[in-house]
Amino acid sequence: MAEHLLFLTGHLARSRLERILAGLNDPAFTYEIVDIGVKVAALMSEEIITRRLKMPVAADRIILPGRYRGDLDRLNQRFGVPFVRGPDEVADLPVFLGRVGKPVDLSRHNMRIFAEIVDASALSLEALVQRALKLAAAGADVIDLGCLPETPFPHLADAIRRLKAQGLSVSVDSANPGELETGATAGADYLLSLTEETVDLAVRYGVTPILIPSIAGDLDSLGRAIHKARTAKISFIADPVLDPIHFGFAASLGRFMEARRRWPDIPMMMGTGNLTELTDADSSGVTALLSGICSELSIDNVLVVNVSPHTVRTVEEHDHARRMMFAAKQDHALPRGYDAGLLQIHDRKPYPNSVEDIAALATNVRDGNFRIMTAPDGIHVFNASGHATAQDAFELFPGLDVESDGAHAFYLGAELTKAEIAWKLGKRYTQDEPLSWGAGAPEVQADRLRLKEAGHTLRAKKDRAT
Repeated sequence: MAEHLLFLTGHLARSRLERILAGLNDPAFTYEIVDIGVKVAALMSEEIITRRLKMPVAADRIILPGRYRGDLDRLNQRFGVPFVRGPDEVADLPVFLGRVGKPVDLSRHNMRIFAEIVDASALSLEALVQRALKLAAAGADVIDLGCLPETPFPHLADAIRRLKAQGLSVSVDSANPGELETGATAGADYLLSLTEETVDLAVRYGVTPILIPSIAGDLDSLGRAIHKARTAKISFIADPVLDPIHFGFAASLGRFMEARRRWPDIPMMMGTGNLTELTDADSSGVTALLSGICSELSIDNVLVVNVSPHTVRTVEEHDHARRMMFAAKQDHALPRGYDAGLLQIHDRKPYPNSVEDIAALATNVRDGNFRIMTAPDGIHVFNASGHATAQDAFELFPGLDVESDGAHAFYLGAELTKAEIAWKLGKRYTQDEPLSWGAGAPEVQADRLRLKEAGHTLRAKKDRAT
């Protein structure tokens, strides 16, 4: 007879819990879900469960959120049913139940990425095409050609035609009406950024304009531009303009909210560069926050830019963010447990093995090969000859006894340094595997394979020596 499980949860997690359990479709158990009446599942208390869970309970087991901290024994006694803590994250529930759930679907999104090439006028046609193709491969949907003030762009029309020939969508970003007109006649798909005074250019050429206020921060002037575009029956995208921190950032967020209130159904854009470029913070977190705002306000277009070296992977980060936010919004869930691409510096679960687990493993090693692992107390390295722990890789070298084995010493030096970096940052370390930096760095499969082969070769050599 199939086991019947009862899952207690809160408002935020319910939809995602329903989707995950439905995806298991396992005849080995049946289930029901009870929303216990709290917003965050981990905040449910013993008193709330006792008061709100109706008796008798027809279940073989009751699964609580992993972060529930109440007394399980008292609940067991009161309801006569075993209460157990599930995993901390809903995404880990299939593994907890011993089943394999459906993988998270990150193939979908509803956000268009405009990737600006700010120095397009200074690039040759060949260099511009190569840059554009690289941006498209990273996730850009539209290549935005930035035109600089008082800087000639004689090959603008040719650039547009070359990019279009590559199958790319193109926008022209300029304050010069002449350059905008050149872009329109050459076949550009979008023009940035037009106002109520210049929107007629888009009407004349049938190009989609990105509309901005004619006076900074003035939504009324943006509204007049929107009215002109609607009257002309052309497609358009409205951008209230996001300002940098300390130069109107908070007020500009308010403008986006007010714009969505005034015009509930219009397409909108947010340019994220004023935050990612002009803030000394890792851009992945900034991107996640802004993408979440876009998701809540149904802003389906973003303009991204990479000028500062610290935003070199900004298109990839926006691509990860839009997919994660879309999936979470579809599930009516928090954007957690969907994608680790924006967890570049730290990991949610950096230490899969406890200090006790490692100690038990070390006592059973019978060969001379070094195992390297990390735990909250530092870096562990062990083999049949001993087990050492340190928080500085250099402290471990004197006890390794590899002075006469240069290749092995080099391998251990590289691995222990990697382990130290991982431990200091709170990242997961796996011997012979590269550290994962998410969207912050490309994953090079050749490097991964080379590391594995080097580890296997040196271990085999050590086996022969012993």
